[in-house]
Amino acid sequence: MAADATEPRPTRARARAAATIYDVAKLAGVNPSTVSRALTQPGRVNAGTEARIREAAAQLKYRTNPMARALPTGRTKTLGLLIADITNPVIFGIVRGAEQAAGEFGYTLVFAESQESGEREARSAERILPAVDALVLGTTRLPDEQIRELAEVKPVVVLNREIQGVSTVTPNLEPGIDQALAHLEMLGHTSLVFLAGPAESWMSRRRWDALRTGAEARGMTIASIGPVEPTIDGGRGALARVIASRATAIIAYNDIMAIGLLRAAGEHGVLVPGVFSILGFDDIFGSDFTSPALTTVRSPLAAAGRYAVRKALELAGAVEADDAAAVEAATLETELVIRGSTGSARAV
Repeated sequence: MAADATEPRPTRARARAAATIYDVAKLAGVNPSTVSRALTQPGRVNAGTEARIREAAAQLKYRTNPMARALPTGRTKTLGLLIADITNPVIFGIVRGAEQAAGEFGYTLVFAESQESGEREARSAERILPAVDALVLGTTRLPDEQIRELAEVKPVVVLNREIQGVSTVTPNLEPGIDQALAHLEMLGHTSLVFLAGPAESWMSRRRWDALRTGAEARGMTIASIGPVEPTIDGGRGALARVIASRATAIIAYNDIMAIGLLRAAGEHGVLVPGVFSILGFDDIFGSDFTSPALTTVRSPLAAAGRYAVRKALELAGAVEADDAAAVEAATLETELVIRGSTGSARAV
């Protein structure tokens, strides 16, 4: 049966309009400009007045609009972080450190993942750039020139890669690599192999250069195998070449590759560290979950994330350079973490 035309139709509830700064000012009994100062520049108004304003804002569920606030100031109080692969455990520490620093200065951190695609990363950067005060490239796959072009538009800080004319944050590799080589030398290793990362990776080339220089200074031989995909499968697939090299110690570009090699060795009955020792880089979460646990050169991932954000904010003029930043920069050193995957060299 057809519905009666006079029968009232159900109505959809209207969303309540968001509270404005004027609503907060009226409830707190102050001027709108006082509300603005209290909520965006703490300490600029009387403590009692600020508390009353914040109570009114909470009661009305008022939220500041960063885009509206950016109109008079030119700042959105937002930072962008671009990363290549969110599933890579190296990212965890960087993101945590970056988020801590952003929150400390009242900034919101937004991030986008390129899935190891330079083209996708470029599109993400183009979309995000107008809405942020500065950009941090966590594990970038963009060419140098494209990064320089971004830096001409907004302040840009690059992690784990040096680019002329662009602000960068890189760990000091020498301490950790020197400790790793000294450890292997003490165990009697004289023949080493480096499992190289992607051919375009600045960090892989930098680690290889430091390892080669340090090994030669100690009278050790070292060869490079690769480039190898920086994944579990990449490390797993390198086993045959590692065995053929007859090296007694293998240093992988990162922990993920080292874990893949360690798994493949176990599956083929190759004893580690009996037949050869394995070392990684980064000390990612889970590197001590393997059997044996992985010896690795630890990178200061969280500290690097914190410092990159601080540096980006300095470039954006949001904070001033201070002694704390200099102290943070001085802590970006690598160190060796010794676990069970390294042992005495076998007789060759």
